[in-house]
Amino acid sequence: MKTDDVTSVVALGGLGEVGKNMYVITHKNEIIIIDAGVMFPEDELLGVDYVIQDVTYLKQNESKIKGLFITHGHEDHIGGISFLLQNVKIPTIYAPKMAVSLINKKLEDRLMKHDNIVTIDKDSRVKSKYFEIEFVNTTHSIPDSFAIVVHTPNGTIFSTGDFKFDLNPIGPMADLHKMARLSDQGIKLLLSDSTNALSEGYSKSESAVDEALSGIFAKHHGRLIIATFASNVFRIKHIVETCKKYNRKIVVFGRSMETNIQLALENGLLTDSSMFIESSAAKALKKNEVCILCTGSQGEPLAALSRIANGTHKQISLMNDDLVVFSSSPIPGNAAGINRIINKLYLKGVKVYTNSEFSDIHTSGHAKQEELKLMLRLIKPEYFMPMHGEYRMLKQHKDLAISCGMDPDKVFIMQNGDELILDSNGVHKGDKITAGDVYVDGSRIGDVGSVVINDRKLMSKDGILVTILNINIKTKELLIKPNVTTRGFVLVNENAELISKIEHKISEVVKNLLASKPYSYIDIKNQIILELSPYISNLTGRRPIILPVIMEIK
Repeated sequence: MKTDDVTSVVALGGLGEVGKNMYVITHKNEIIIIDAGVMFPEDELLGVDYVIQDVTYLKQNESKIKGLFITHGHEDHIGGISFLLQNVKIPTIYAPKMAVSLINKKLEDRLMKHDNIVTIDKDSRVKSKYFEIEFVNTTHSIPDSFAIVVHTPNGTIFSTGDFKFDLNPIGPMADLHKMARLSDQGIKLLLSDSTNALSEGYSKSESAVDEALSGIFAKHHGRLIIATFASNVFRIKHIVETCKKYNRKIVVFGRSMETNIQLALENGLLTDSSMFIESSAAKALKKNEVCILCTGSQGEPLAALSRIANGTHKQISLMNDDLVVFSSSPIPGNAAGINRIINKLYLKGVKVYTNSEFSDIHTSGHAKQEELKLMLRLIKPEYFMPMHGEYRMLKQHKDLAISCGMDPDKVFIMQNGDELILDSNGVHKGDKITAGDVYVDGSRIGDVGSVVINDRKLMSKDGILVTILNINIKTKELLIKPNVTTRGFVLVNENAELISKIEHKISEVVKNLLASKPYSYIDIKNQIILELSPYISNLTGRRPIILPVIMEIK
């Protein structure tokens, strides 16, 4: 039985999936939100640009919201902010410095603004009536990454955000001392990143990646083309420093790469803007004096590297002695696209260098199993909820916690919308609230549902058939035979016999209806679809979407 004195934790995104992170903590008349990310659609979601959270719960409790707290500036943690602001009033956004710059840029691109974005750091504390929030430095693949600690009337909640433990990082060290100090004060509930819970051992240090990339620079005397994640500013920083050491200038291709480098320069994370030149200036340099830094490490069709590989990039053509370096690892689902690009690069005659167990040109920003155990040992939570991961990742993370001595009954694998209740009796499961996926198609939010997606799948598979009917509204007669045209079904000119049979069937259906009384044009459309769909299926084995169009002739 839930009382007014409980604290509830619920994920609106991030459980059973990688991306779309949003975690909501509620106590009485106060709500705080941690992160507001997007998830990029699977191939089956045709025409969908982003997947975001169903924020019905936040809309219903809008007056209780005290703020949105951001752990770091990756898309799966900030990409949904502009969509959230269109639906829910957020009084204050609290975010680290780099994330603030990225959020402002996103809002500016959408002709939006938020007047109350507060920059937080490791010393910041935010207080409300029931909550006190503080922040802990973590190591991740983007600068200014934090764990968020929420002190509530029912105990302290420690949310790791995305993290790894790197004892020799390029950027700041994770604040192990503060974590241990908070642990000594007592952590009621730990929420911890599960992205790499299936990977054994420790993640490689970013310093090892730097050494490997330095070796490539030393050995290769032609032009270098490096594809990496635009958000990995520490990787970019090392590439800049290495280019300086080997007397190479950098040409940047890709909008997100250009944006992140500009923001890094503005925030002091990169300091030497003279290292970056325009593509036109690179023509005057020797091949061993040029490094091209670009997007497209995941095989994205419209990214810079894809256009370079396809030979459609307007500013660069590949040369035989180019070396293309993928300083990245495939995100699940992207391997096929990456392989296509690699094959095209080989066909162009260039050398390609990818990350593997034998090379250290990329490392993940997410903790592997031994680091996840270290977090559990360090924080020593009374209760634990794995977060940010597919079910198999959450399950493995639970098993790791149990191997570290946690009581299985105190480890909760939850789904989006499941409430976890903190009260005087401990932590237990609560109610279910509204949670789910909302599709963003262009600038439209939520207009595209499962019915539309199914229609798109049908059109992509079986095509569409449009029939135009001319009906005399006075005599109730079909004036001429129906006109049939198709897209993605058959070529009309090459299938005259099939089209003739379809037109005859439509005429038959319409004449029978026109002879009956009463009827409506909706009846005619529905009856055409009802009878024509199985008829076409029997003839062809396919079921195109059928669109009858009725023209009234006086």
